[in-house]
Amino acid sequence: MSQGGRGPEGANTILVMGILSLVVCAPLGIAAWIQGNTYMKRCKEIGVEPEGSAVAGRICGMIASILMLVILVLYCAIFGLAMVGAAAGG
Repeated sequence: MSQGGRGPEGANTILVMGILSLVVCAPLGIAAWIQGNTYMKRCKEIGVEPEGSAVAGRICGMIASILMLVILVLYCAIFGLAMVGAAAGG
């Protein structure tokens, strides 16, 4: 933990992971979301406000994770429809 009434360390790491999850690698969003939740819990335990960068990284992680899930469902639906069409002889 940091000194001087600041929140726990790791806020910048969460932000970087959140941004990278949107730009490069969506699975990092899950890690950013989980670490962001842990960070928020630690801040609440020690009674300090969370840093904005950690909150932003957590939100970016949430967005990337949800987008990844939606895209995965769409791919599965498209693949399933293609399989049904192929089975029907179309």
